[in-house]
Amino acid sequence: MAEKSQKLESYVWEGKDRKGNKSKGELTGSSLALAKAQLRKQGIIPDKIKKKPKPLFGGSKKITPFDIAMLTRQLATMMKAGVPLVQSFDIVADGLENKGLQELVMSIRNDISSGTSFAGSLRKHPRHFDNLYCNLVDSGEKAGALEQMLDRIALYLEKTELLKKKVKKAMTYPISVIVVAIVVTAILLVKVVPQFESMFSGFGAELPVFTQMVVGLSEWMQTWWFIVLLGIIGSIFLFKEAKRRSLKFSDIVDKYVLKLPIVGEILDKSAVAKFGRVLSTTFAAGVPLVDALDSVAGATGNAVYRDAIDRIKNDVSSGTQLQASMRQQDVFPVMAVQLTAIGEESGNLDEMLEKVAVHYEAVVDDMVDNLTALMEPMIMAVLGVLVGGLIIAMYLPIFQMGQVVG
Repeated sequence: MAEKSQKLESYVWEGKDRKGNKSKGELTGSSLALAKAQLRKQGIIPDKIKKKPKPLFGGSKKITPFDIAMLTRQLATMMKAGVPLVQSFDIVADGLENKGLQELVMSIRNDISSGTSFAGSLRKHPRHFDNLYCNLVDSGEKAGALEQMLDRIALYLEKTELLKKKVKKAMTYPISVIVVAIVVTAILLVKVVPQFESMFSGFGAELPVFTQMVVGLSEWMQTWWFIVLLGIIGSIFLFKEAKRRSLKFSDIVDKYVLKLPIVGEILDKSAVAKFGRVLSTTFAAGVPLVDALDSVAGATGNAVYRDAIDRIKNDVSSGTQLQASMRQQDVFPVMAVQLTAIGEESGNLDEMLEKVAVHYEAVVDDMVDNLTALMEPMIMAVLGVLVGGLIIAMYLPIFQMGQVVG
């Protein structure tokens, strides 16, 4: 009979130690009885023990892809040290603070101990383990090289998450410049300009055109600021929903985002790096090239490369060389195509594809660093122009009045 999946709970307790001293603490266990037994083994006589109350707002932390990468690395390390798989899960679970991840680990552990394969137990959690991950684990189990496969998967996940982090950083900087500029300008128009406007009302002379424009914009912002704020929030929400719900709209966004200056090039190179990383990992694991390309298509994160890889898969299925088909797509850089050609000719395709991944990951890293260095003075320049322009507009009437008096 299959062992029932056990869920770890947190318990708080109060009791006395062997010397009769009062003590209290917290522990985890799959049941109240086992928690009491655990305390007795430690020489504690429990007076009170109960489940730890859950927080009022929020429960377990969200399980992130980075958590899965760390979990895979820990399992790979312990299995390489000769620790059995089930015991590895027990050790990992004991050291986890994220209760959601701990429950996930124990659920997989219980499935494996009841006779389910590792890959089969992972497939019960598609939200955290995609087809690529499960297929690679399945290949490792069948080949009897699970520890090496877990090490390869951990490296792939770590590199992928690091690349995502860099790309996100590159996208965040331009957005931060725009947001800061809008917020500072709005505050000046709504709070500062009206103070000058009340002072100008007693001048009795016509204000300069630039000042009139700023005052008019300030009055409009004071009246409609709430509508403007709702419009910005609504536009962001509608854009995200349209991108999520409409594949056609998402594909159009992916196509044009690659044409953006600097950021588009970073996204382009990151897609090439992902292509090399995923294909080298799957091909080295013994997955046939056509099946490997099927996994790669959805992993690049961009519709342009997804469609190009789908066409490459069809070409390779009909007997065309990988590098020849890549050259025809007109999206892959020359270096990536040349390294792939060398890999095919030498029989070391997985090694050459890894070199492609390493090279373009380094390119993305350098581009993000350059963008960061460029954006810092750009933020100062943009804010200087906006704030300086508003100050000049407010002081122009004062300068003119001083000239008349002089």
